[in-house]
Amino acid sequence: MGTENENLPGFVTITPPSNNGGAQNYGAAFLPASFQATPIGSRDRDLGTEAVAYLRRSQTIDGQRRELDLLQAYNRAQMAARGQGSAAFQPEIEGLIESFELGFRMQAEMPQVLNLDAESAATHRLYGIDDSTTEAFGRKCLLARRLVEAGVRFIEVTHGNWDQHFNLRTALENNCRSVDGPVAGLLEDLDQRGLLAETLVVWSGEFGRTPHAQGGDGRDHNHTAFSCWMAGGGIKPGMRYGESDEYGYEVASNPVTIHDWHATMLHLLGLDHTRLTYRYAGRDFRLTDVYGRVIHDIVA
Repeated sequence: MGTENENLPGFVTITPPSNNGGAQNYGAAFLPASFQATPIGSRDRDLGTEAVAYLRRSQTIDGQRRELDLLQAYNRAQMAARGQGSAAFQPEIEGLIESFELGFRMQAEMPQVLNLDAESAATHRLYGIDDSTTEAFGRKCLLARRLVEAGVRFIEVTHGNWDQHFNLRTALENNCRSVDGPVAGLLEDLDQRGLLAETLVVWSGEFGRTPHAQGGDGRDHNHTAFSCWMAGGGIKPGMRYGESDEYGYEVASNPVTIHDWHATMLHLLGLDHTRLTYRYAGRDFRLTDVYGRVIHDIVA
């Protein structure tokens, strides 16, 4: 989809997980490496002034530009030395070249985007930043809104530790309490600023949970029936689609596969998933593989 701001990444992930797949959660898969996300912070620590490493310049901009030009010349020489001049055969080196250039440009603009203190006290209250229970996730949601305003196409916000195989009652209540207010604040803030209509907000966990107990006070993974929600971006408001059986174990009506879900999200972004292909390893890949149908009933 390109970028609306050449000084910022097109894809940002806020405090991504270091386990449960790690970088696969925001990697580029079969696309070139330059399309993977730029991480801000990590799940192991809250957002801070140094959430993006090396964001502060250590020398003058002219000196840094000369240093980077020399480095990029070495990188391109390495590509040529391997015998394949085309970037299509050198995705890792090409991705490195582009990431260095993006990093150079980010140093000019990203510090202002990360400055949450520029927001009003009322906005901080809206996101729950004045409450220790909601402060950490509220900062992530507020940063996500600032990134949207700055022209970043895709922002992924992570809140970990939902894998409740034990201590579900207490842990689940604590997790919901920490995210519900900030998420509501994000939706309200986007709407007030006229951004919700053109911003698709997606919430999902990794799995559903089994209706029976695991170890007395937990639930195991259940991939056959689970819920997610979407708001804004062309979705019909105030409705639900599909339902499970009375136990929450299997889908009982209007099933939506992951491929259907992806096809629908791409449709809302203005993309036909059947035509969105990329040639890799001798075949044409698309994000929905050979499956997927748009669920038009949920599109406004």
